[in-house]
Amino acid sequence: MRKVGILGGTFNPPHLGHLIMANEALHAMALDEVRFMPNFIAPHKEVSGASAEQRLEMTRLAIAGTAQFQLEDFEIRHGGVSYTFDTMTRMAEKEPETEFYFIIGGDMVDGLGSWHRIEELLHLVRFIGIKRPGYESSPGLPVAMIDSPEIHLSSSMLRDRLAKGRTIAFLVPEQVEAYIRREQLYGSKRDASESERTTSRKTL
Repeated sequence: MRKVGILGGTFNPPHLGHLIMANEALHAMALDEVRFMPNFIAPHKEVSGASAEQRLEMTRLAIAGTAQFQLEDFEIRHGGVSYTFDTMTRMAEKEPETEFYFIIGGDMVDGLGSWHRIEELLHLVRFIGIKRPGYESSPGLPVAMIDSPEIHLSSSMLRDRLAKGRTIAFLVPEQVEAYIRREQLYGSKRDASESERTTSRKTL
């Protein structure tokens, strides 16, 4: 039976923290692969600044070149509010020979008991919690907690930096930053060097 990790989220935008979480879970739990699954509409947060298609593309770019990282577009394709129980029920039916592991940050572990149909969800997946600084998690539910390099990074922080014209270098993969600036997401501006290249082509 294959062991597949699922890392869900808005990925608005995806960043190095997401990649570190996935990699640590992959190796600590001896998974065969980790699938990055962008939400269509997350039940606990508003998605703004990028469309579902743009978030999907940024996620694809972020994991490109890593064979054990795969893009899962299930929730984007199905649309609507993305409840983990509904998603994993359908995925388990589609792949009965796969053992699913759902990866969450340590800051989410204590609230796991309030998730939609959590008791039934626990029969569909095993949870992996990534320890985070400042969070001493005691969920009272079966969660495999694993250590990870500490990095204080969030998508909201990156959106704020971009809106203020600050750098996000080394915080997201280069190809993701290039896409953000090309699409002028989150109030960012097109990269100056790219603008110069575009201008040069027009004058040829």
